[in-house]
Amino acid sequence: MHIHFLIHESFEGPGYFATWAARHDYTISATRLYLGEPLPADDAPFDLLVILGGPQNPQTSVEACPHFNSLAEQAVIRQAISRQKAVVGVCLGAQLIGEALSASYAVSPEPEIGYFPIQLTKAGEADPKLATWAPEELVGHWHNDMPGLTEHSTVLASSAGCPRQIVRYTELVYGFQCHLEFQRADLPPLIEHDQPAFASPKPYIQAPEVILAHDPERMNQLLGDFLDQLMLAYQGFHTDSVPGDSAQPLKQ
Repeated sequence: MHIHFLIHESFEGPGYFATWAARHDYTISATRLYLGEPLPADDAPFDLLVILGGPQNPQTSVEACPHFNSLAEQAVIRQAISRQKAVVGVCLGAQLIGEALSASYAVSPEPEIGYFPIQLTKAGEADPKLATWAPEELVGHWHNDMPGLTEHSTVLASSAGCPRQIVRYTELVYGFQCHLEFQRADLPPLIEHDQPAFASPKPYIQAPEVILAHDPERMNQLLGDFLDQLMLAYQGFHTDSVPGDSAQPLKQ
């Protein structure tokens, strides 16, 4: 299996996604957009596309952020979906998936920064990719917005501050507004970048010291469990692929 990451900023990296890939001996590649690297070609040989977060939103213009081209990324996402690849978006990435499918993002009822519980919906409890999840789980957050919903998408989890925390767009395409990939060592640069967010008290913004004290092991494992099931579904979907297709046996 080959995983490709779209990375918008140096301070929002793959986190546990990369740890999970390494544990399975999957190969990885990345487009570091903040360095001006080009987006993958239409026929790029990946099995899973992961679009990470960033301070932008889908309407941020190239003039406002020269290394972020929302429409170009949406085209990459649509192409991956049309090629029946697995696609996971996190935060901004989830919003870009919705936009790519003609579902406009929205402002979340509350900004959330820190670790707060999400609750699975009935559909979430029934989704086999979330089989190891409890009805309520404590996960990471760092957002002001939330992904749009298509006619056929399904909300799998919500929180007190945001009603669209996990969205299933298709059996191979998921959006996570929450951040299960956070690892403790990765967070200081993100905290430093968003210092102004901590200046005004809000109900769902925790202090940096509280955020840094949290152990993310449980939510990282939940992300790994989800990804394992997603790759099994992807492999099953491609069992009849012609020789030379990018799908390969899943390593356990």
